[in-house]
Amino acid sequence: MKISRIAGIAALLTAGFASAQTPTIKLDGVLLEFWATQMMDNNLRNNSTAAAGASKYYALDSRFQENTFAVKRSEVYLSGTVTDTITWNIMFDPNNSNTTAVPNAVLQDFVLTWAPVKGFNVKAGQFKMPTCYEATLVAAREILFFERNQINRRFADARDRGLWASYTYGDAKAFQGKLNVAVSNGTTDDGSGGKNNENTLAGSGNAQKDWTFRFDSAFLTNHKAGAYYREGVTGLKDSTMVNATVPGTWTVGAPSATQIKDNKDKTTLMGVYYAFNNPTWQMSAEYATGLLGRRYATLFTAAAAPLREHLDQKFTGYVVDGAYKMGNHWITGRYDMLNYNSGDNWYTATNPYKTATADYSPKYTEITVGYNYVFIPTKQSAGKLKLDYVMRSKNFLTPRAGQTGEQGGNSLVASLMWSY
Repeated sequence: MKISRIAGIAALLTAGFASAQTPTIKLDGVLLEFWATQMMDNNLRNNSTAAAGASKYYALDSRFQENTFAVKRSEVYLSGTVTDTITWNIMFDPNNSNTTAVPNAVLQDFVLTWAPVKGFNVKAGQFKMPTCYEATLVAAREILFFERNQINRRFADARDRGLWASYTYGDAKAFQGKLNVAVSNGTTDDGSGGKNNENTLAGSGNAQKDWTFRFDSAFLTNHKAGAYYREGVTGLKDSTMVNATVPGTWTVGAPSATQIKDNKDKTTLMGVYYAFNNPTWQMSAEYATGLLGRRYATLFTAAAAPLREHLDQKFTGYVVDGAYKMGNHWITGRYDMLNYNSGDNWYTATNPYKTATADYSPKYTEITVGYNYVFIPTKQSAGKLKLDYVMRSKNFLTPRAGQTGEQGGNSLVASLMWSY
């Protein structure tokens, strides 16, 4: 009797899988982007990046340190179905280079999705965690400028490997909500951009995981808003974790070696966003803050100096951008600020960012004005020509001979993007 019952169940399962749709594979698209950059003066080429407080906080893209033509993206998107409830998608970029430290750099996204009921799904694989607005909710083919803003490109544009569950309810024409919860390795900041397994690098493989939470909403057709939080710690194992050498200059309220180790480079990211889009206007605003933590570590596999000035050092950033649309012609603008020590916290007797002639406080602004020629106004993702002039604050370059005070540099960028 039991054997016949098991056989019956097996037959039902077999019939269920047999009735599922035939597995498929399709090309979802290709995104190609080509850059031409022009320096507004020779500072970007001839001046080294300022390194106050033992850290180079401002991440200057090397493509801006010379007048150059560059391939920015060559992304290929594939997807397919396994059953009625299981799908997959992959995105890879042959323009990326695999290295010893990042042997999987070409692979960007690898996602398996299970959607057993309407509104609920679970994703597994490699993808961006559900945090900042532009990096995770605006496709690369739809961003207004040559590159994402500071908050998004620094804290949310990298991948990680893990699980992500979401539940969507309501109607976007009135109000639609989406709850997201993700757990991941926490390798986003290990130099691989989340493209390594937990134990790939020497000394890595901590028992703790990162947790990410985000609530998204869409309402009255044209509006979106949300809030997010992510938390993690160092990626090093307890057995290989070596507390940093406490600098002799840390004299005011400095932590002990034990306190540095117990802190585990706690890392957080929290923020809110709002976006509006209609046929004439497009705008978004975002605010984010959190602990720098492992992004500028105090813990290593061998003794080394801390990369930040305080255990609880916080960053704060905000950005406002928008576009005025006139058919094929769009006028764009963005104000973008990121402060890597928003609490002005340090353990030295005096401000570690100031010298006798310059102030290298790690607060950076970028003002970008631009023009977009959109090939198909009703479908900006199809392609566009973007001309952007970016004006950077003058505190991230070291003066060269004959110069005094803080130095910086501006850029003119032309971006030609085509997407299928």
